[in-house]
Amino acid sequence: MTNRIQLTGLFVFLAIIPLRVLSQTPAQTVLIETSKGNLKCILYEETPMHSENFVKLAREGFYDGLLFHRVVRDFMIQTGDPNSRNAQKGVALGYGDSGYRIPAEFHPDLYHRKGALAAARQGDQVNPGRESNGSQFYIVQGRKFTDAELDAMEKSGAHIPFTADQRKIYRETGGAPHLDYAYTVFGEVVEGFETIDKIASVPTDSRDRPLDDVKIIRISVLK
Repeated sequence: MTNRIQLTGLFVFLAIIPLRVLSQTPAQTVLIETSKGNLKCILYEETPMHSENFVKLAREGFYDGLLFHRVVRDFMIQTGDPNSRNAQKGVALGYGDSGYRIPAEFHPDLYHRKGALAAARQGDQVNPGRESNGSQFYIVQGRKFTDAELDAMEKSGAHIPFTADQRKIYRETGGAPHLDYAYTVFGEVVEGFETIDKIASVPTDSRDRPLDDVKIIRISVLK
């Protein structure tokens, strides 16, 4: 049976993650043109498999015309299901992919701040290696968190200790810290945050699909 790609699922605490100083150097810059506005993004050198795959699919036109098939306000907007192209209204989406998975690429300094690009995947029960869907990705809108909330996540074992920079980002900009190190973050939005908010605010059905289609027009690789 085909399993729907989910962002939720059991978060397993990563007790040991090698701490390294990462440059978060942009490997590529891409422009995601949508029916609600544009998103300029950088892809990270620290996640080469995901970044190179995204560029490959973009250059092939794989994403052109695909829908944002799952939208959850104050959380994220998700796309990349090839079955969503020209899909009829009300059809359940989120089951499609590129036909392959990508090994996880987790790094302590790449986390789910607002604007993060991350790869969707199937849940831990059927995907214990947390391999990424080859085409589906999401962009974080998230919300702001208090220090008390972040403290509680640490104490419960749901997150490794937050750095000072992470705490500042999650307090002041927001994000989705409960997804950190469970889904691969491979890039971030640098321009077009208002577009994230526009898409995240659209009315949706019981499956979180927008009632009126929101689509990717094209993704261009700028450099």
